[in-house]
Amino acid sequence: MKITVKKGDALKQKSPCLVLGIFSGKLKSEQLTQLDQQVAGALNRAIRSKEFSGGKGEFLLLHGGSETVAERILLVGLGKEADFSLRALRQVTSSAAQYLAKKQLANFQLALAQVPLKKSSLAERVQTITEGVLLADYRYDRYLPKDQPGQSAAMDRVVLLISDGDDIAAAKGAVAAAEAITSGVCFARDLVNAPGNLKSPEYLAMQAVAMAEQSGIKAKLLDRRELERQGFGAMLGVAQGSEQRPYLIVLEYRGGDETTRPIALVGKGVTFDSGGISLKPSEKMDEMKMDMGGAAAVLGTMQAAAQLKLPINLVAVVPAVENMPSGTAIRPGDILTSLSGKTIEVLNTDAEGRLILADALTYVGRYQPRVVIDLATLTGACIIALGNQAAAVLGNHDGLIRKLLKAGEKSGERFWQLPLWKEYTDLIKSDFADVKNTGGRAAGTITAAAFLQAFADQYTWAHLDIAGMAWAEQGKAGQPKGGTGFGVRALIEYLRGEIN
Repeated sequence: MKITVKKGDALKQKSPCLVLGIFSGKLKSEQLTQLDQQVAGALNRAIRSKEFSGGKGEFLLLHGGSETVAERILLVGLGKEADFSLRALRQVTSSAAQYLAKKQLANFQLALAQVPLKKSSLAERVQTITEGVLLADYRYDRYLPKDQPGQSAAMDRVVLLISDGDDIAAAKGAVAAAEAITSGVCFARDLVNAPGNLKSPEYLAMQAVAMAEQSGIKAKLLDRRELERQGFGAMLGVAQGSEQRPYLIVLEYRGGDETTRPIALVGKGVTFDSGGISLKPSEKMDEMKMDMGGAAAVLGTMQAAAQLKLPINLVAVVPAVENMPSGTAIRPGDILTSLSGKTIEVLNTDAEGRLILADALTYVGRYQPRVVIDLATLTGACIIALGNQAAAVLGNHDGLIRKLLKAGEKSGERFWQLPLWKEYTDLIKSDFADVKNTGGRAAGTITAAAFLQAFADQYTWAHLDIAGMAWAEQGKAGQPKGGTGFGVRALIEYLRGEIN
Protein backbone atom coordinates (compact mmCIF):
# COMPACT_ATOMS: atom_id res chain seq x y z
CA MET A 1 0.00 0.00 0.00
CA LYS A 2 1.20 3.50 -0.82
CA ILE A 3 0.15 6.35 1.45
CA THR A 4 0.80 9.92 0.30
CA VAL A 5 0.01 13.38 1.64
CA LYS A 6 -1.61 16.17 -0.37
CA LYS A 7 -2.82 19.68 0.34
CA GLY A 8 -6.09 21.02 -0.96
CA ASP A 9 -9.82 21.54 -0.77
CA ALA A 10 -11.44 18.17 -0.17
CA LEU A 11 -14.34 18.76 -2.57
CA LYS A 12 -11.98 19.60 -5.42
CA GLN A 13 -10.06 16.31 -5.35
CA LYS A 14 -10.45 13.75 -8.12
CA SER A 15 -10.68 10.32 -6.51
CA PRO A 16 -12.58 7.01 -6.68
CA CYS A 17 -13.81 7.91 -3.19
CA LEU A 18 -13.46 10.88 -0.84
CA VAL A 19 -13.90 10.31 2.92
CA LEU A 20 -15.22 13.18 5.05
CA GLY A 21 -15.65 13.12 8.81
CA ILE A 22 -18.78 14.77 10.24
CA PHE A 23 -19.59 15.55 13.88
CA SER A 24 -23.14 15.07 15.12
CA GLY A 25 -24.90 18.43 15.34
CA LYS A 26 -22.55 19.86 12.67
CA LEU A 27 -24.62 19.09 9.58
CA LYS A 28 -25.01 22.65 8.28
CA SER A 29 -21.41 23.59 7.60
CA GLU A 30 -20.36 25.47 4.49
CA GLN A 31 -18.60 22.35 3.18
CA LEU A 32 -21.70 20.16 3.55
CA THR A 33 -23.92 22.81 1.97
CA GLN A 34 -21.60 22.88 -1.02
CA LEU A 35 -21.53 19.09 -1.16
CA ASP A 36 -25.31 18.88 -1.02
CA GLN A 37 -25.54 21.20 -4.01
CA GLN A 38 -23.10 19.02 -5.93
CA VAL A 39 -25.13 15.86 -5.28
CA ALA A 40 -28.47 17.48 -6.09
CA GLY A 41 -29.79 17.49 -2.53
CA ALA A 42 -29.10 13.81 -1.83
CA LEU A 43 -27.31 14.63 1.41
CA ASN A 44 -30.16 16.66 2.87
CA ARG A 45 -32.66 14.00 1.86
CA ALA A 46 -30.59 11.41 3.73
CA ILE A 47 -30.45 13.67 6.79
CA ARG A 48 -34.20 14.35 6.74
CA SER A 49 -34.95 10.64 6.46
CA LYS A 50 -32.58 10.02 9.40
CA GLU A 51 -30.21 7.86 7.35
CA PHE A 52 -27.30 9.93 8.64
CA SER A 53 -26.89 12.21 11.64
CA GLY A 54 -23.11 12.25 12.21
CA GLY A 55 -23.39 9.76 15.08
CA LYS A 56 -20.31 7.74 15.94
CA GLY A 57 -19.91 4.80 13.56
CA GLU A 58 -22.48 5.97 10.99
CA PHE A 59 -21.69 5.80 7.26
CA LEU A 60 -23.36 7.41 4.27
CA LEU A 61 -22.00 6.58 0.82
CA LEU A 62 -23.05 9.03 -1.89
CA HIS A 63 -22.36 8.55 -5.58
CA GLY A 64 -21.09 11.60 -7.36
CA GLY A 65 -22.60 13.12 -10.45
CA SER A 66 -21.69 15.66 -13.09
CA GLU A 67 -21.12 18.35 -10.44
CA THR A 68 -18.71 16.36 -8.24
CA VAL A 69 -15.04 15.66 -8.82
CA ALA A 70 -14.86 12.52 -6.67
CA GLU A 71 -16.71 9.45 -7.98
CA ARG A 72 -18.06 8.69 -4.50
CA ILE A 73 -18.21 10.51 -1.18
CA LEU A 74 -18.24 8.57 2.08
CA LEU A 75 -19.49 10.53 5.07
CA VAL A 76 -18.29 9.11 8.39
CA GLY A 77 -20.01 9.96 11.66
CA LEU A 78 -17.58 11.11 14.37
CA GLY A 79 -20.07 11.53 17.21
CA LYS A 80 -19.95 14.53 19.54
CA GLU A 81 -17.04 16.89 18.96
CA ALA A 82 -16.42 17.21 22.72
CA ASP A 83 -15.90 13.43 23.00
CA PHE A 84 -13.58 13.12 20.00
CA SER A 85 -9.97 12.04 20.65
CA LEU A 86 -6.95 10.61 18.87
CA ARG A 87 -8.09 7.16 19.97
CA ALA A 88 -11.51 7.78 18.40
CA LEU A 89 -9.84 9.14 15.26
CA ARG A 90 -7.82 5.95 14.87
CA GLN A 91 -10.92 3.80 15.33
CA VAL A 92 -13.06 5.75 12.88
CA THR A 93 -10.27 5.69 10.29
CA SER A 94 -9.97 1.91 10.58
CA SER A 95 -13.77 1.56 10.36
CA ALA A 96 -13.92 3.69 7.20
CA ALA A 97 -11.01 1.83 5.59
CA GLN A 98 -12.58 -1.56 6.30
CA TYR A 99 -15.96 -0.35 5.03
CA LEU A 100 -14.39 0.70 1.72
CA ALA A 101 -12.35 -2.50 1.45
CA LYS A 102 -15.57 -4.52 1.70
CA LYS A 103 -16.91 -2.38 -1.14
CA GLN A 104 -13.78 -3.35 -3.13
CA LEU A 105 -12.58 0.27 -3.07
CA ALA A 106 -8.82 0.03 -2.72
CA ASN A 107 -8.02 3.64 -3.68
CA PHE A 108 -9.44 6.58 -1.75
CA GLN A 109 -8.68 9.94 -0.18
CA LEU A 110 -9.13 10.77 3.50
CA ALA A 111 -9.87 14.31 4.63
CA LEU A 112 -9.92 13.31 8.30
CA ALA A 113 -6.72 15.22 9.12
CA GLN A 114 -8.69 18.39 8.40
CA VAL A 115 -11.15 17.58 11.19
CA PRO A 116 -10.57 19.86 14.21
CA LEU A 117 -9.26 18.02 17.26
CA LYS A 118 -8.33 20.02 20.34
CA LYS A 119 -4.91 19.54 21.94
CA SER A 120 -3.49 17.68 18.94
CA SER A 121 -0.86 18.57 16.38
CA LEU A 122 -1.04 17.90 12.65
CA ALA A 123 1.67 15.26 13.03
CA GLU A 124 -0.29 13.46 15.75
CA ARG A 125 -3.46 13.44 13.66
CA VAL A 126 -1.69 12.24 10.52
CA GLN A 127 0.19 9.51 12.40
CA THR A 128 -3.03 8.35 14.03
CA ILE A 129 -4.92 8.25 10.72
CA THR A 130 -2.09 6.38 9.00
CA GLU A 131 -2.01 3.83 11.82
CA GLY A 132 -5.77 3.39 11.47
CA VAL A 133 -5.48 2.65 7.75
CA LEU A 134 -2.51 0.28 8.02
CA LEU A 135 -3.91 -1.67 10.97
CA ALA A 136 -7.22 -2.08 9.14
CA ASP A 137 -5.38 -3.60 6.17
CA TYR A 138 -3.75 -6.35 8.28
CA ARG A 139 -4.70 -9.98 7.75
CA TYR A 140 -3.12 -13.32 8.60
CA ASP A 141 -3.94 -15.44 5.58
CA ARG A 142 -0.94 -17.76 5.31
CA TYR A 143 -3.15 -20.87 5.44
CA LEU A 144 -6.16 -19.52 3.52
CA PRO A 145 -6.92 -19.88 -0.20
CA LYS A 146 -5.71 -16.98 -2.30
CA ASP A 147 -9.10 -15.96 -3.72
CA GLN A 148 -11.82 -16.30 -1.15
CA PRO A 149 -15.37 -15.31 -2.18
CA GLY A 150 -16.39 -12.02 -0.55
CA GLN A 151 -12.86 -11.22 0.57
CA SER A 152 -12.21 -7.53 1.23
CA ALA A 153 -9.92 -5.73 -1.18
CA ALA A 154 -6.35 -5.09 -0.08
CA MET A 155 -5.78 -1.36 0.05
CA ASP A 156 -3.67 0.04 -2.75
CA ARG A 157 -3.32 3.83 -2.75
CA VAL A 158 -4.49 6.14 0.02
CA VAL A 159 -4.12 9.92 -0.03
CA LEU A 160 -4.25 11.94 3.19
CA LEU A 161 -5.60 15.43 2.60
CA ILE A 162 -4.34 18.27 4.76
CA SER A 163 -5.27 21.94 4.73
CA ASP A 164 -3.40 24.48 2.58
CA GLY A 165 -1.77 26.12 5.59
CA ASP A 166 -0.47 22.85 7.08
CA ASP A 167 3.18 21.74 7.14
CA ILE A 168 3.43 19.01 4.51
CA ALA A 169 6.93 17.97 5.64
CA ALA A 170 5.64 17.33 9.17
CA ALA A 171 2.74 15.32 7.74
CA LYS A 172 5.04 13.18 5.60
CA GLY A 173 7.26 12.54 8.61
CA ALA A 174 4.22 11.41 10.58
CA VAL A 175 3.24 8.98 7.82
CA ALA A 176 6.74 7.48 7.84
CA ALA A 177 6.64 7.14 11.63
CA ALA A 178 3.27 5.42 11.52
CA GLU A 179 4.49 3.03 8.84
CA ALA A 180 7.45 2.01 11.02
CA ILE A 181 5.30 1.57 14.12
CA THR A 182 2.56 -0.44 12.42
CA SER A 183 5.18 -2.59 10.73
CA GLY A 184 6.28 -3.57 14.23
CA VAL A 185 2.67 -4.16 15.30
CA CYS A 186 1.98 -6.38 12.28
CA PHE A 187 5.22 -8.32 12.84
CA ALA A 188 4.06 -8.97 16.40
CA ARG A 189 0.58 -9.99 15.19
CA ASP A 190 2.08 -12.46 12.72
CA LEU A 191 4.16 -14.05 15.47
CA VAL A 192 1.18 -14.42 17.79
CA ASN A 193 -1.09 -15.80 15.07
CA ALA A 194 1.38 -18.46 13.91
CA PRO A 195 0.19 -21.94 14.99
CA GLY A 196 2.05 -23.95 17.61
CA ASN A 197 3.20 -26.63 15.17
CA LEU A 198 5.13 -23.89 13.32
CA LYS A 199 6.00 -21.60 16.21
CA SER A 200 8.53 -23.53 18.25
CA PRO A 201 10.98 -21.63 20.46
CA GLU A 202 13.54 -22.13 17.70
CA TYR A 203 11.15 -20.61 15.13
CA LEU A 204 10.61 -17.58 17.36
CA ALA A 205 14.38 -17.25 17.78
CA MET A 206 14.99 -17.46 14.03
CA GLN A 207 12.31 -14.87 13.33
CA ALA A 208 13.93 -12.55 15.86
CA VAL A 209 17.37 -13.02 14.32
CA ALA A 210 16.07 -12.43 10.78
CA MET A 211 14.33 -9.23 11.89
CA ALA A 212 17.47 -8.08 13.69
CA GLU A 213 19.66 -8.66 10.63
CA GLN A 214 17.27 -6.64 8.47
CA SER A 215 17.03 -3.84 11.03
CA GLY A 216 20.68 -3.43 12.00
CA ILE A 217 20.17 -4.88 15.48
CA LYS A 218 22.76 -7.07 17.18
CA ALA A 219 21.36 -10.53 17.99
CA LYS A 220 22.56 -13.36 20.22
CA LEU A 221 20.97 -16.71 21.08
CA LEU A 222 21.65 -18.83 24.15
CA ASP A 223 20.81 -22.49 23.50
CA ARG A 224 20.12 -25.22 26.04
CA ARG A 225 23.79 -26.04 26.61
CA GLU A 226 24.64 -22.39 27.32
CA LEU A 227 21.57 -21.98 29.52
CA GLU A 228 22.67 -24.99 31.53
CA ARG A 229 26.22 -23.69 31.78
CA GLN A 230 25.09 -20.31 33.11
CA GLY A 231 22.46 -21.74 35.47
CA PHE A 232 19.05 -20.77 34.06
CA GLY A 233 17.35 -23.22 36.40
CA ALA A 234 13.87 -21.69 36.34
CA MET A 235 13.70 -21.36 32.57
CA LEU A 236 15.09 -24.84 31.99
CA GLY A 237 12.63 -26.25 34.51
CA VAL A 238 9.72 -25.04 32.37
CA ALA A 239 11.36 -26.24 29.16
CA GLN A 240 12.23 -29.75 30.37
CA GLY A 241 8.77 -31.17 29.66
CA SER A 242 8.95 -30.40 25.95
CA GLU A 243 10.96 -31.89 23.11
CA GLN A 244 11.31 -28.37 21.71
CA ARG A 245 14.64 -26.77 22.60
CA PRO A 246 14.57 -23.54 24.62
CA TYR A 247 16.36 -20.36 23.57
CA LEU A 248 17.14 -17.08 25.24
CA ILE A 249 16.88 -14.36 22.59
CA VAL A 250 19.02 -11.26 23.23
CA LEU A 251 18.83 -8.19 20.98
CA GLU A 252 20.77 -4.94 21.28
CA TYR A 253 19.89 -1.71 19.50
CA ARG A 254 22.40 1.08 19.90
CA GLY A 255 20.92 4.34 18.65
CA GLY A 256 22.08 6.56 21.49
CA ASP A 257 25.33 7.69 23.02
CA GLU A 258 27.67 4.81 23.84
CA THR A 259 27.92 5.89 27.46
CA THR A 260 24.14 5.92 28.02
CA ARG A 261 22.75 2.94 29.89
CA PRO A 262 20.05 1.08 27.92
CA ILE A 263 16.37 0.61 28.55
CA ALA A 264 15.66 -3.11 28.84
CA LEU A 265 12.54 -4.81 27.50
CA VAL A 266 11.79 -8.36 28.63
CA GLY A 267 9.05 -10.42 26.98
CA LYS A 268 7.49 -13.72 28.00
CA GLY A 269 7.96 -16.20 25.14
CA VAL A 270 5.96 -19.34 25.89
CA THR A 271 5.25 -20.46 22.34
CA PHE A 272 2.56 -22.86 23.50
CA ASP A 273 1.25 -23.28 27.02
CA SER A 274 -0.56 -26.51 27.85
CA GLY A 275 -0.16 -25.79 31.56
CA GLY A 276 2.30 -28.65 31.98
CA ILE A 277 1.42 -31.21 34.65
CA SER A 278 -1.12 -28.67 35.98
CA LEU A 279 -2.91 -29.15 32.67
CA LYS A 280 -5.25 -26.46 31.39
CA PRO A 281 -8.87 -27.27 30.45
CA SER A 282 -9.21 -28.27 26.79
CA GLU A 283 -11.67 -25.45 26.04
CA LYS A 284 -9.82 -22.61 24.30
CA MET A 285 -6.46 -24.27 24.79
CA ASP A 286 -5.92 -23.61 21.07
CA GLU A 287 -5.55 -19.93 21.98
CA MET A 288 -2.50 -20.72 24.09
CA LYS A 289 -0.34 -20.22 21.03
CA MET A 290 -0.64 -16.56 22.04
CA ASP A 291 1.22 -17.00 25.32
CA MET A 292 4.25 -15.36 23.73
CA GLY A 293 2.37 -12.08 23.20
CA GLY A 294 4.82 -10.27 25.47
CA ALA A 295 7.76 -11.54 23.42
CA ALA A 296 6.01 -10.51 20.20
CA ALA A 297 5.45 -6.99 21.53
CA VAL A 298 9.08 -6.67 22.55
CA LEU A 299 10.34 -7.89 19.16
CA GLY A 300 7.90 -5.63 17.31
CA THR A 301 9.03 -2.67 19.41
CA MET A 302 12.68 -3.35 18.62
CA GLN A 303 11.91 -3.47 14.90
CA ALA A 304 9.92 -0.23 15.05
CA ALA A 305 12.58 1.54 17.13
CA ALA A 306 15.27 0.60 14.60
CA GLN A 307 13.16 1.71 11.63
CA LEU A 308 12.44 5.00 13.38
CA LYS A 309 16.16 5.34 14.14
CA LEU A 310 15.34 6.37 17.69
CA PRO A 311 18.41 7.92 19.37
CA ILE A 312 18.21 5.59 22.32
CA ASN A 313 19.88 2.39 23.53
CA LEU A 314 17.73 -0.70 23.98
CA VAL A 315 18.27 -4.30 24.98
CA ALA A 316 15.59 -6.95 24.57
CA VAL A 317 15.59 -10.32 26.34
CA VAL A 318 13.08 -13.02 25.41
CA PRO A 319 13.06 -16.44 27.11
CA ALA A 320 11.47 -18.78 24.55
CA VAL A 321 10.13 -22.14 25.74
CA GLU A 322 7.22 -24.52 25.28
CA ASN A 323 5.31 -25.71 28.37
CA MET A 324 4.20 -29.32 27.96
CA PRO A 325 3.26 -32.30 30.19
CA SER A 326 5.47 -35.35 29.91
CA GLY A 327 7.49 -37.79 31.94
CA THR A 328 10.28 -35.23 32.13
CA ALA A 329 8.11 -32.23 33.05
CA ILE A 330 8.46 -30.46 36.37
CA ARG A 331 5.91 -31.42 39.03
CA PRO A 332 3.96 -29.38 41.57
CA GLY A 333 6.16 -29.29 44.65
CA ASP A 334 9.46 -29.27 42.75
CA ILE A 335 12.05 -26.69 43.76
CA LEU A 336 14.12 -24.90 41.12
CA THR A 337 17.27 -22.85 41.57
CA SER A 338 17.04 -19.72 39.45
CA LEU A 339 19.85 -17.84 37.68
CA SER A 340 19.87 -15.37 40.59
CA GLY A 341 20.55 -18.21 43.04
CA LYS A 342 17.14 -17.81 44.66
CA THR A 343 15.15 -21.01 45.02
CA ILE A 344 11.57 -21.31 43.78
CA GLU A 345 8.93 -23.75 44.97
CA VAL A 346 6.70 -24.65 42.03
CA LEU A 347 3.16 -25.08 43.31
CA ASN A 348 1.51 -24.82 39.90
CA THR A 349 3.28 -25.65 36.64
CA ASP A 350 0.76 -23.45 34.79
CA ALA A 351 2.31 -20.43 36.52
CA GLU A 352 5.30 -20.90 34.24
CA GLY A 353 5.63 -17.45 32.67
CA ARG A 354 6.92 -15.90 35.87
CA LEU A 355 9.53 -18.66 36.14
CA ILE A 356 11.13 -17.92 32.79
CA LEU A 357 10.83 -14.17 33.39
CA ALA A 358 12.66 -14.57 36.71
CA ASP A 359 15.77 -15.80 34.92
CA ALA A 360 15.41 -13.24 32.11
CA LEU A 361 15.09 -10.39 34.63
CA THR A 362 18.24 -11.58 36.34
CA TYR A 363 20.15 -11.95 33.07
CA VAL A 364 19.37 -8.43 31.87
CA GLY A 365 21.21 -7.02 34.88
CA ARG A 366 24.55 -7.53 33.13
CA TYR A 367 23.60 -4.67 30.78
CA GLN A 368 23.19 -2.28 33.75
CA PRO A 369 19.84 -1.00 32.45
CA ARG A 370 18.50 2.32 33.66
CA VAL A 371 14.92 1.03 33.27
CA VAL A 372 13.49 -2.48 32.93
CA ILE A 373 10.00 -3.14 31.55
CA ASP A 374 8.62 -6.65 31.18
CA LEU A 375 5.54 -7.63 29.19
CA ALA A 376 3.70 -10.89 29.62
CA THR A 377 0.39 -12.63 29.09
CA LEU A 378 0.86 -13.59 32.68
CA THR A 379 -2.43 -14.14 34.52
CA GLY A 380 -6.03 -15.01 33.80
CA ALA A 381 -6.76 -12.97 36.91
CA CYS A 382 -5.89 -9.84 34.94
CA ILE A 383 -8.74 -10.58 32.51
CA ILE A 384 -11.11 -11.01 35.44
CA ALA A 385 -9.99 -7.67 36.87
CA LEU A 386 -9.80 -5.52 33.74
CA GLY A 387 -11.50 -7.51 31.00
CA ASN A 388 -10.29 -6.77 27.48
CA GLN A 389 -10.13 -3.00 27.87
CA ALA A 390 -6.74 -2.41 29.51
CA ALA A 391 -3.52 -4.09 30.58
CA ALA A 392 -2.35 -3.96 34.17
CA VAL A 393 0.78 -2.04 35.12
CA LEU A 394 2.65 -2.58 38.38
CA GLY A 395 6.15 -1.71 39.47
CA ASN A 396 8.50 -0.20 41.99
CA HIS A 397 8.77 3.33 40.57
CA ASP A 398 5.78 5.67 40.42
CA GLY A 399 7.46 7.99 37.90
CA LEU A 400 7.96 5.16 35.42
CA ILE A 401 4.41 3.95 35.89
CA ARG A 402 3.03 7.46 35.27
CA LYS A 403 5.01 7.68 32.03
CA LEU A 404 3.65 4.32 30.88
CA LEU A 405 0.08 5.31 31.75
CA LYS A 406 0.47 8.51 29.73
CA ALA A 407 2.03 6.67 26.78
CA GLY A 408 -0.76 4.11 26.85
CA GLU A 409 -3.47 6.75 26.85
CA LYS A 410 -1.88 8.68 23.98
CA SER A 411 -1.23 5.59 21.86
CA GLY A 412 -4.67 4.10 22.48
CA GLU A 413 -3.20 1.08 24.31
CA ARG A 414 -4.48 1.64 27.82
CA PHE A 415 -2.96 0.55 31.12
CA TRP A 416 -4.39 0.59 34.64
CA GLN A 417 -2.23 0.58 37.75
CA LEU A 418 -2.67 -2.05 40.43
CA PRO A 419 -0.99 -1.81 43.87
CA LEU A 420 2.09 -3.75 44.85
CA TRP A 421 2.16 -3.43 48.64
CA LYS A 422 4.30 -5.48 51.00
CA GLU A 423 1.23 -7.43 52.12
CA TYR A 424 1.09 -8.97 48.64
CA THR A 425 4.79 -9.80 48.69
CA ASP A 426 4.24 -11.77 51.88
CA LEU A 427 1.87 -14.08 49.97
CA ILE A 428 4.66 -15.54 47.81
CA LYS A 429 6.88 -16.56 50.71
CA SER A 430 7.55 -20.30 50.74
CA ASP A 431 8.06 -22.70 53.63
CA PHE A 432 10.61 -24.69 51.63
CA ALA A 433 12.30 -22.18 49.28
CA ASP A 434 12.98 -18.47 48.95
CA VAL A 435 9.70 -17.90 47.08
CA LYS A 436 6.80 -19.90 45.66
CA ASN A 437 5.43 -19.36 42.18
CA THR A 438 1.83 -18.65 43.14
CA GLY A 439 0.17 -16.80 45.96
CA GLY A 440 -3.23 -18.43 45.46
CA ARG A 441 -6.38 -17.26 43.68
CA ALA A 442 -6.82 -13.94 45.46
CA ALA A 443 -5.09 -10.95 43.82
CA GLY A 444 -3.48 -13.28 41.28
CA THR A 445 -2.19 -10.51 39.00
CA ILE A 446 -0.63 -8.67 41.91
CA THR A 447 1.03 -11.68 43.54
CA ALA A 448 2.47 -12.66 40.14
CA ALA A 449 4.02 -9.20 39.93
CA ALA A 450 5.22 -9.55 43.52
CA PHE A 451 7.02 -12.74 42.48
CA LEU A 452 8.71 -10.92 39.58
CA GLN A 453 9.68 -8.05 41.86
CA ALA A 454 11.84 -10.48 43.83
CA PHE A 455 14.04 -10.73 40.72
CA ALA A 456 13.79 -7.06 39.67
CA ASP A 457 14.39 -5.31 42.98
CA GLN A 458 17.71 -3.87 41.78
CA TYR A 459 16.10 -1.98 38.90
CA THR A 460 13.71 0.83 38.15
CA TRP A 461 11.12 -1.67 36.97
CA ALA A 462 7.58 -1.98 35.65
CA HIS A 463 5.54 -5.04 34.76
CA LEU A 464 2.81 -5.03 32.11
CA ASP A 465 0.32 -7.90 32.31
CA ILE A 466 -1.23 -7.95 28.83
CA ALA A 467 -3.19 -11.20 29.23
CA GLY A 468 -6.50 -9.59 28.29
CA MET A 469 -5.10 -7.51 25.44
CA ALA A 470 -2.75 -9.72 23.41
CA TRP A 471 -5.55 -11.73 21.79
CA ALA A 472 -8.91 -10.62 20.37
CA GLU A 473 -11.70 -13.17 20.37
CA GLN A 474 -13.95 -10.76 18.47
CA GLY A 475 -12.63 -8.62 15.64
CA LYS A 476 -13.16 -4.87 15.53
CA ALA A 477 -12.05 -1.87 13.51
CA GLY A 478 -8.32 -2.15 12.86
CA GLN A 479 -8.10 -5.45 14.70
CA PRO A 480 -9.22 -8.76 13.19
CA LYS A 481 -9.66 -11.80 15.40
CA GLY A 482 -6.40 -13.14 16.79
CA GLY A 483 -3.12 -11.54 17.79
CA THR A 484 -3.30 -7.81 18.47
CA GLY A 485 0.35 -6.75 18.68
CA PHE A 486 -0.65 -4.89 21.85
CA GLY A 487 2.17 -3.03 23.52
CA VAL A 488 4.21 -1.96 20.51
CA ARG A 489 2.54 1.43 20.04
CA ALA A 490 2.56 2.22 23.75
CA LEU A 491 6.20 1.26 24.19
CA ILE A 492 7.28 3.35 21.20
CA GLU A 493 5.35 6.30 22.60
CA TYR A 494 7.10 5.80 25.94
CA LEU A 495 10.53 5.49 24.31
CA ARG A 496 10.00 8.67 22.30
CA GLY A 497 9.36 10.45 25.57
CA GLU A 498 12.66 9.16 26.97
CA ILE A 499 14.78 10.70 24.21
CA ASN A 500 16.91 13.47 25.71
